[in-house]
Amino acid sequence: MAHKLLQMKDICKRFGPTVALDRVSLDVTAGEVLALIGENGAGKSTLLKVLSGAHRADSGHITIQGATYRPRGPLDARNAGIAMIYQELNLAPDLSVEDNLLLGQSGTGSGMLFRKQQRDKVIETLQTVGLGSLNPTAIVGEQSVATQQLIEVSRALVSNAKIILFDEPTSSLPQKDVAQLFEIISRLKKSKIGIVYISHFLEEVRNVADSYSVLRDGQAVGEGRISEISDSEIISLMVGRDVKDLYPQIPHTPGATRLKVNGVRGYHSQQKATFEVRAGEIFGLAGLVGSGRTELVRTLFGLDHLVEGSIELDGRIVTGSVKKRMNAGLGMLSEDRKREGLAQELPIIENATMGSLRRYVNRLLLNLRERDGSASALIRKVEVKAHSGYQNVSELSGGNQQKVAIARILHQDAKVLIMDEPTKGIDVGTKAEIYRMMGELAADGKTVIFVSSYLPELLSVCDRIGVMARGNLREIREAEDWTEDSIMAVATSSER
Repeated sequence: MAHKLLQMKDICKRFGPTVALDRVSLDVTAGEVLALIGENGAGKSTLLKVLSGAHRADSGHITIQGATYRPRGPLDARNAGIAMIYQELNLAPDLSVEDNLLLGQSGTGSGMLFRKQQRDKVIETLQTVGLGSLNPTAIVGEQSVATQQLIEVSRALVSNAKIILFDEPTSSLPQKDVAQLFEIISRLKKSKIGIVYISHFLEEVRNVADSYSVLRDGQAVGEGRISEISDSEIISLMVGRDVKDLYPQIPHTPGATRLKVNGVRGYHSQQKATFEVRAGEIFGLAGLVGSGRTELVRTLFGLDHLVEGSIELDGRIVTGSVKKRMNAGLGMLSEDRKREGLAQELPIIENATMGSLRRYVNRLLLNLRERDGSASALIRKVEVKAHSGYQNVSELSGGNQQKVAIARILHQDAKVLIMDEPTKGIDVGTKAEIYRMMGELAADGKTVIFVSSYLPELLSVCDRIGVMARGNLREIREAEDWTEDSIMAVATSSER
């Protein structure tokens, strides 16, 4: 019989009137991966924070290898053999790899440091995760995101973790680095380490997990072996209803040319891009990370300086600042909603309406009642789950934060909506809602430019798809004329 490393029983956690966890139980087995699945706001991250000592449970019982476990903070969790790897990396970027791995655990109790023994342990651990060639004195902030992710794993191993918790570890990784992470997880399983793995990608869960537990609205609603349940059954457990159509098809017909991009090259772009997008069209931009997709759309929106070329919107040349481009009819949803997309410590209402407040100003006075009414209607339209419009954005789940960001560009009444990775790090149900919104925008005559690394959604949602590689917009076809294989063939081609 498999050995139970961890048992959590009837865990409850409240934040004021909000019930985040309601009698949740789960078991973690040595040498296996448990996938923790659920929509944004279901309680997954809260449960892991209780386990890692970041939050204290209001009630319930936890045992590790049969011994009662009541962490008073993250140090207790580390001493008990639990390591947490967050979606947003938790490293000291200005310190060396070695210092990051040993941070908080380099003391001997006698006040002396044994550098050689520590260095030997660091090198051995880095080799375990495939970073044997990385110099321990290298600065962490100078490493790639994928390397930093593996440094996080190394830090867990240096602390002799028995249980490692992964919260959306692949959300910022290209596919080749995802494969490398999965290989490391496979090695950890062979070492009898127990793993809890949060991900919104069901195909990813199937690749890495042995068992699953589904949370919905703070409750555990299903568990079992991952091989014994279908994707549709998992989705139904997550959302509490059948999701027959993950990619809702809203009828829309592309019309006249809305946006003309003529030989555009930005300050951070390698090549010039030329293409046209029509009113009522969803135009996809595919390509590997670093292919130049984000640089191109940031240049269109004025976030990056336009070096050469021109942009026409409804026959008029668009130039100047971001504000001027917004006034001309461009709107953009940044891929980095935390740092660029939203003001985290401001309320939902202010985030939804910022940048377009002039319509509520009368004789230099801001009509708050009118603004709040408009914002509340938008919040209902995009179905943000919140206590009220005055709740701070930082208190919302990732999916609901993304809905607020979308509400902001809808409030601008933009003609061209640029959406850069709008479904990254959000749950299946919210993704379906965003696809539906795109279809409704196109049906209303809006133009949507949809940047994504996830090919199934581009193929299912877009009318046409352009593929970028090495900063060059290589080829544009009707979506039905592409396959995942043909997109990847163009995206990885060495032709210039």
